[in-house]
This record gives sequence, structure tokens and C-alpha cells, in this order.
Amino acid sequence: MQLDDLRAFARIADLLSVSAAARALSVPKSSISRSLARLERDVGAALVDRSTRHLRLTDAGVALYPHALRIAVDVDEAAAALDGLAGVARGTLRVSLPFTVAVALVSPMLPAFLAANPEVRVVLDVENHFIDMPVEPVDLVIRVGTLTDSDLIARRLMSSETWTCASPAYLTARGTPASVADLGDHTLIAYSDRATTWGPGPFGDAVGRAEFLPGVVVSDSAALLPVVVGGGGIARLPDFIAAAPVADGRLVRLWPGHGGDLIDIHAIYPSRHSLSAKVRVFIDALLAWLHEPDRR
Repeated sequence: MQLDDLRAFARIADLLSVSAAARALSVPKSSISRSLARLERDVGAALVDRSTRHLRLTDAGVALYPHALRIAVDVDEAAAALDGLAGVARGTLRVSLPFTVAVALVSPMLPAFLAANPEVRVVLDVENHFIDMPVEPVDLVIRVGTLTDSDLIARRLMSSETWTCASPAYLTARGTPASVADLGDHTLIAYSDRATTWGPGPFGDAVGRAEFLPGVVVSDSAALLPVVVGGGGIARLPDFIAAAPVADGRLVRLWPGHGGDLIDIHAIYPSRHSLSAKVRVFIDALLAWLHEPDRR
């Protein structure tokens, strides 16, 4: 049995799709099909049932899957350990991260990172759903907000302060709220279609905190920003998104004397993996860029 064939089968079993496995491994679908056929010849049994509309594992496939996955993970761990000892950053680095973080925080530092690490190929998977590491082929996950308990290592990259903002045109037309209670008379833009608590921060007693149902829902900060700048309403934005439009006058920050809620951004990777050189240098480069004094 060949390692690449076992790796291909493990991805097929994870995703229950030959096409999805090919996309996950960045290889042609025909290569995955050949790997599966070769592995079935080697074991002398069919591993997947192709007779139904949806692919499913046969009894032999179910028996082989945990062993194939363990072998693939062990090889990846060995490669990571050797890269770490050699101190050489090389290979494909897959990072899962939300769209806003990709646009505002990661993409801008990539040119310098790639120039400094020419043997690293970066793949940004822009998404924000649950990632099952190490089952999914991702080296690093970046997430915003509270993390669930797990055996993964989470390294804090930065804390973002939430700013309540509106455009000058909107405030001229609708008036500037003096306190959170006044937000009930305004169009509020939020990330989810449910009542949420608004306020400058946990200690903002002077202007208060209250719960409101938004009038407009946009689930991503980068997509929400043009709506606010265009005068669509009042929104809470992370400071790394709001700082530039506030500085150039496109947005006004409400109650700037009261600190906003702080939201942590973490880099996450499996605790039982040796930290590969490519992951280590990427995190180090991202941290250095995020904490440059003049980044904004």
C-alpha cells in the first residue's frame, strides 16, 4: 500500500466524495480515483460503495479508515518534527480564517512573508465554520471570539476593541444618540438576526447597555463596513476595520471616551502535532505585523 493512496482514501472517507477529496488535497479528481482503485487492488476488496447515489464506505473501508488516517497523521507529524529540527519552512501551508481577518489582517502581510519564505506555498481557506483538526487538511485555524474547550493549542494574536460607529451623513439626518437607550430610535446594523446587547463596554455605565433587534443584518465586518459608511445605520465594528474610516472622516465613533468590548483573535493548531517550521514562521510573521506601531 502506498502512502499517497492511503491519504487519498482517508480524505474520501472523511468527505464521502471523490471530488471533495481531490479539492482538499489539491490534486486532479482522476488522481484520487486512481489512488482508490490501486488501494482496492492492494487490499483485495472494495472500500467504497459506488452503487448508491451517495458514496458510502464498505465494511472493508470502515475497517481500514482509522488505520489510514493514523498513518497519514503520523507521517505529517514526522515531517513537521523534522522541519522543526531543520528550521526550514517549506511546503503548503493551509490556513482557515474568516473573511474579515483575511482581508484586513492576513492578506496585507503575505507579500513580505512569501518573499522571506520562498519555499512556502500559502492556501487561505476563507471560511468560519467548525474545523475538525487534524481530520481536515488544515495546518492553522484563525478564529475571532470565545473559543470552545478542546485539546488544541490556542495562541492569542491580538485583542480587538469594538467601536460603535455611523457615518456623518447618517448622524446629520437622524441625530447623534446621547446614550445606548437612544439607539432604539435608530437603524442598527448587526451580525446576526436576533436581539443583541449594545453598549460601549462592560464598564460603560455613563451611556449604558441595552438589548435591541437590528434593522439590518450583515454577517461579516468587511461586508458590513460599506453599509455603515454609506449611511445605512449604526453598527459595531472591530477597531482594525473601523480605525481608517474614522481617521479619514468617513465614520464617526460614538462615545469614544468609553472603552468598547474586547474580542480576542487566536491562532489554533493541534496540540499533539509538532509545530512545523512553516506554521511557526507564519505565526511569528503575523504577530510581528499585527503589532507594528504604525500598522494603522
